[in-house]
Amino acid sequence: MEVDIAPQFGAELKDGFRTVNAWVSGGIAWLDDIQQFYRERSAIEKEYSAKLSALAKKYYEKKAKKQSSLSVGDTPTVTPGSLESASMTTWGVQLSTLESRAAEHDQFAGALITQLADPLKLLGSRTEELRKLHGDYASKLEKERDNQYGELRKQKGKYDSVCQEVESRRKKVDGAFDHGKGKARNAFEQQQVEMRNVKNTYIININVTNKQKEMYYHEYVPELLDSLQDLSETRVNKLNAIWSLAAQIETQTLMRSSEYMKHLSGEIPRNNPLLDSMMFVRHNAGSFQEPGDFQFEPSPVWLDDNSIAVDESATVFLRNVLTKSKASLGEYRRELDKKRKEVENAKAVRQNIREGKDKRDEVDIVRAVFAIQEAMHEVERQKVNAEVEVSTITSVVGDLSIGARNHNFKSQTFKIPTNCDLCGDRIWGLSAKGFDCRDCGYTCHSKCEMKVPADCPGEQTKEERKKLKEERQKAAHTHTATATNGAATGSHADGPRLTRSDTVNSMNTLSSGYSATAHRSISGGISPGAEEAPVAEKKVAAPAPGARRNRIVAPPPAQYVKADGDMPPPTPTKSAEVKGRMLYAYQENGDGELTVAEGTDITIMEPDDGSGWTKVRAGYKEGLVPAAYVEITTATPPTTASTFSSNRPDSTYSASSASTTNFTAAATGKKKGPAVAPKRGAKKLKYVEALYDYTAQSDAEHSMSEGDRFVLINMEAGDGWADVEKDGVVRSVPANYVQQV
Repeated sequence: MEVDIAPQFGAELKDGFRTVNAWVSGGIAWLDDIQQFYRERSAIEKEYSAKLSALAKKYYEKKAKKQSSLSVGDTPTVTPGSLESASMTTWGVQLSTLESRAAEHDQFAGALITQLADPLKLLGSRTEELRKLHGDYASKLEKERDNQYGELRKQKGKYDSVCQEVESRRKKVDGAFDHGKGKARNAFEQQQVEMRNVKNTYIININVTNKQKEMYYHEYVPELLDSLQDLSETRVNKLNAIWSLAAQIETQTLMRSSEYMKHLSGEIPRNNPLLDSMMFVRHNAGSFQEPGDFQFEPSPVWLDDNSIAVDESATVFLRNVLTKSKASLGEYRRELDKKRKEVENAKAVRQNIREGKDKRDEVDIVRAVFAIQEAMHEVERQKVNAEVEVSTITSVVGDLSIGARNHNFKSQTFKIPTNCDLCGDRIWGLSAKGFDCRDCGYTCHSKCEMKVPADCPGEQTKEERKKLKEERQKAAHTHTATATNGAATGSHADGPRLTRSDTVNSMNTLSSGYSATAHRSISGGISPGAEEAPVAEKKVAAPAPGARRNRIVAPPPAQYVKADGDMPPPTPTKSAEVKGRMLYAYQENGDGELTVAEGTDITIMEPDDGSGWTKVRAGYKEGLVPAAYVEITTATPPTTASTFSSNRPDSTYSASSASTTNFTAAATGKKKGPAVAPKRGAKKLKYVEALYDYTAQSDAEHSMSEGDRFVLINMEAGDGWADVEKDGVVRSVPANYVQQV
């Protein structure tokens, strides 16, 4: 900054020595602050240098430990020796650069002390000495001025004293007598001469004092102030020189550090990623043997070869697989092309980010690319699977999909009892999910979908669908019964025989709950022509030694009662005494009931009035027993749950508690009666009302019309069925077709 007119303290401030002196003193004291600043800066630089050096040393040690592993891996086939990867070399350059910069900071710290702080301290002490000399001189000038003022005051007092003496002499002259007047006058005149001399001296002294005062304020003090100004400006000039030196030293330090960083910046681009990969490959390359292809391995319990089965059922399955695979193949290819384009676009965005043309986060783009590639990989796997399935099937049996009339299946959850048109089983309960053809109404389990022949007749009317349904169900039952008859020939001549799938179904039966119903599914049961006999007269034959033990499914309810043809006609007269026999043992559970053993002959005192209970006499005791536990021997009672028709469809799958109970009885040799209807008057009866029309599919079920009322026996009999009583007969209805009232 340039100044137009240079100021002068002497001309501008006059008698401002004290103010100027204090200001100059403050500036000199400030030098101590500046030199302390450089000393503290030096300590920081030294500490920073030490930390940088320690950091470089620490990571040099880490680099030495990981050098081999990061260069060629943990298990190289060729020992790298002292070689290191390009990345490790570049990292070493960065660490050495850090060490060099640490040395620069240490050197800079030393220069701050020797070239800046110490000179500042010396400058401050010397400047302070000069300032003190100026102060001493100012004190001397002030003392001389004050002494001159004192001399003038003394001279003034002397002059006043002489004047007083002259006046005294004059009065003596006036008061003297004639003979003494001459002497008095002579003394008076001499005193006047003395007074004039003192006066002149006083006047001269005034002039001298005024001159000295003028010199003090216009020459001596201004010169002193100008000297102090010069001292202050000299201090500032010296300070500027030190500051310039400080900037120069730091600039040189930064320039040398910049050279180190420039060298490092030149080394980094030389670290080509391919160099690391090449070194790793060269030190890890070894022999590789691809795992062999998988081969067909026959089961240890079934002799078979590796040829694809092409029988009629297998061909149906292969045709369905081929049709599905071909349909999905085109979709997979389109999806794959779409994913590839998305990956290419994302990679282009990533390249733009690297070139600085796009400001998005590269990590987000990489994450998106990876997600797309992962999805693309899944689609490609599915495409490859479909291609192999198509090529494998067509190479053996040709393109079976040509001319096939495939069903237009739609996934369906069946909320009402529906039979599978392939296997005949109910699509209900845990297996309620299946498929429904939109055109012809063909229904099947999810597990049966791939076994359905491709013979869809096309779109059908409601009547045509109903007719097709009946034909398919009849064919399914016929096929199931035939298969069951073939499997039933074996170790149990007097009981139902199970296949492997029947055994699984039987296991399901045991966990299906308790109810008074009989079997409700229709596959794998007893042959229609098989002889049925009461369990009381028939025991399950033990398997032959060494023979395979098959699980026995609960027999249909007809096996617990005599067929209608075996029962004697009812007594024609009301007065005739009705005789009977207990099919099951019953233990009384309340007042008015009777405990009766199994097989006990009884007399019917009061027949069942629709409550499900009969009053009987056994010996001399009378009481109520469940009507379903009684077998009429001399009269035909109303139909109850114990007299189910033997024309019920065959089944090996049951969800009822009655079948579970009877299965247990057959397995243990003891019989347990069916569920008992609540005693009228014993506790409040519960009723249900039909919400929809329903036609019974077997004698174990009730037909009903909307609005019909039933006595509720068990709302949760299992697999969506409910046990109800009507006219003293306990049978089953779909649980979601009724509601409690």
